[in-house]
Amino acid sequence: MTYTPTRRTFLTTAGAAMVSTWTRPGLAALAAKPKTLTAEPGAIPLIGGRYPDTQVWTYNGGVPGPELRFKQNDNLKINFVNKLPDPTTVHWHGLRLPNAMDGVPDLTQPPVKPGGSFDYAFGLPDAGTYWYHPHVKSSEQVGRGLYGPLIIEEADPPRVDREVTWVIDDWRLGQDGQIAGDFNDMRDMSHGGRMGNLMTLNGRDSQRFPVRAGERLRLRIINVANARIFGLRFDGHHPTIIAMDGHPVAPHVPHQNRVTLGPGQRADLIIDMEGRPGDLTAVVDDNSGRRKYVYLEFDYSAEAPLRTSPLDAPKALAANPLPGLDIANAETHALSIAGGAMGGMTGAKYKGRDMDIRSLAQEHGKVWALNGITFHGMDAAPLFRFQKGRTQVMTLRNDTSWPHPMHLHGHVFKILERGGKPDPVQPWTDTILLAPNEVSKIAFVADNPGKWLFHCHILGHTQAGMACVTEVA
Repeated sequence: MTYTPTRRTFLTTAGAAMVSTWTRPGLAALAAKPKTLTAEPGAIPLIGGRYPDTQVWTYNGGVPGPELRFKQNDNLKINFVNKLPDPTTVHWHGLRLPNAMDGVPDLTQPPVKPGGSFDYAFGLPDAGTYWYHPHVKSSEQVGRGLYGPLIIEEADPPRVDREVTWVIDDWRLGQDGQIAGDFNDMRDMSHGGRMGNLMTLNGRDSQRFPVRAGERLRLRIINVANARIFGLRFDGHHPTIIAMDGHPVAPHVPHQNRVTLGPGQRADLIIDMEGRPGDLTAVVDDNSGRRKYVYLEFDYSAEAPLRTSPLDAPKALAANPLPGLDIANAETHALSIAGGAMGGMTGAKYKGRDMDIRSLAQEHGKVWALNGITFHGMDAAPLFRFQKGRTQVMTLRNDTSWPHPMHLHGHVFKILERGGKPDPVQPWTDTILLAPNEVSKIAFVADNPGKWLFHCHILGHTQAGMACVTEVA
């Protein structure tokens, strides 16, 4: 399939011409605390114009699903209903929650069958930006539109003029404007994952985003893409990162005003609109180097600036109540990632049996391994066992030619080192983006009992073996 990095290119490839207008992108409108969340087929005007609506899978009829909003220390209580033709679940990405509520089929709960339902109920100790998505056939179900933002508001939010959630995604569409069904493509799974050819913001084509000169925004950005790593460069602006993966960090302006997010990662930004009335300023995704493109443009209204002098620099958010680390008495572990195209892995253990890479790929569709073991399913023996209440330090080694956003369920970890050097920010996160051949070190307190999934959030990589079960007891 020809890679087409913009909507205009996609339309040219499809042999169509269109003039469209862009209005403020918005999330599905629903009450902040709906009692029911329903997964069901639907259709949305993903491209618009002469194209038919794209057939998708939705939560409560929208893509993204409803923005769920709670206050810190609230209780989430939602009845989930499955009206899809396939089993599914809801995973609450990034939350520290009881094991039985984590939404991983056959590990923390049975899959919810078509026509079935499941009650999710748990407390919300941590403020921040999170999201929800399925964990059954994740590459396909997320790729068909099943995801939504989950916002947990802090008691003392920063002063801004407007708060906006950006759910950023890409879609792989055929020339008919419908989702391509090649979710099991081995080339995708063995390379960088399933890349799309249409980039969207909040379920719509990303073209222009209306702003006013002088206003201050809080942007909550959530990367829900199957595989795309977004490197958003805010030309002409100086975004200040105040939180990563939901948790506060020391406010800082990122290098070259670029915010890089792998699949599953989130960032909270404070950004002052520094342009002039009538300006168009680009937000460029240049993560892929020569394949950079304009993700969207800030479209400044003709109104007079909201203010003529900037507000004070953003202050740090209050920390979430995370357990303190005891590095001196920590248990230590090592995780080595191998496999994929150009990776040099000759074989791995699968279901307790040594297999060569050709057999793994051809017979089982597996091409990745963690510590020499290819993941086969939720009944796998835990790769790591952590003593409850004890600090864990883990060295992560990416011995592959591809980046991997590694996501740990049920816990939050601090990034201690990258490339053998202390991380300058040392954020608390649930997902770490490992560059090819990178070695990093993380630490966390294993305070949440149960069996938890640890996997790459390039979802095709998980499907092809890059996952493991961990156990806290």
